[in-house]
Amino acid sequence: MKWSREWVLTLVILAAAGVYVHALAPREELPWHRSLADFPLHIDAWHGKDLGLEARVLQVLHVDDYLLRQYWREPDQPIGLYVGYYQRMRQGATYHSPKNCLPGSGWYFVDTGTTRLNLSDHHGQAVLINRAVIQKGLEKQLVLYWYQDRGRIITSEYMAKLYMVWDAITKRRTDGTLVRITIPFSAQQAQAVFAQGQGFAETILPLLRAYLPS
Repeated sequence: MKWSREWVLTLVILAAAGVYVHALAPREELPWHRSLADFPLHIDAWHGKDLGLEARVLQVLHVDDYLLRQYWREPDQPIGLYVGYYQRMRQGATYHSPKNCLPGSGWYFVDTGTTRLNLSDHHGQAVLINRAVIQKGLEKQLVLYWYQDRGRIITSEYMAKLYMVWDAITKRRTDGTLVRITIPFSAQQAQAVFAQGQGFAETILPLLRAYLPS
């Protein structure tokens, strides 16, 4: 049986993770983070309103801090913003991929891919985020989401887990955040809504860097 480099790297990281769990976990460093409750309600011409989550949902998510809001700006479609922050991720307390949780709510994915923002990360590389169109009955929504983990913007759930293990070993940190933007739209609004969602993502991502650990 041939082993690819990716498989070998994965096995090495997972083996190192076992060492971390047994030896370093008690000394995990808890990073500073600013409360998401202080995130601006008014962003440029956007005006937000807190929605909150039910207790039963919070029991499932196990978030340490979160933000759930709707933002309005005439004449655009309303935008839903969810930010879920975990100070220390572990089994049973980690972010839930939209690919897993949205179908459980009756939505199915019509289209998935990534979109490039007019922003650069801390390495000077263009920022990519996930883009999806979901549908339930006659309703459609644009979903933009990414994982904002320890200074990285990550689109892949697989890479997010590998980076978490690596940072647990090298930085003694497993904090992470899921950021999700949702916008309802009709077929006639698709192009405008995609531009609207991208523009909103480009606006809030730099702001979030002041609230989430890097």
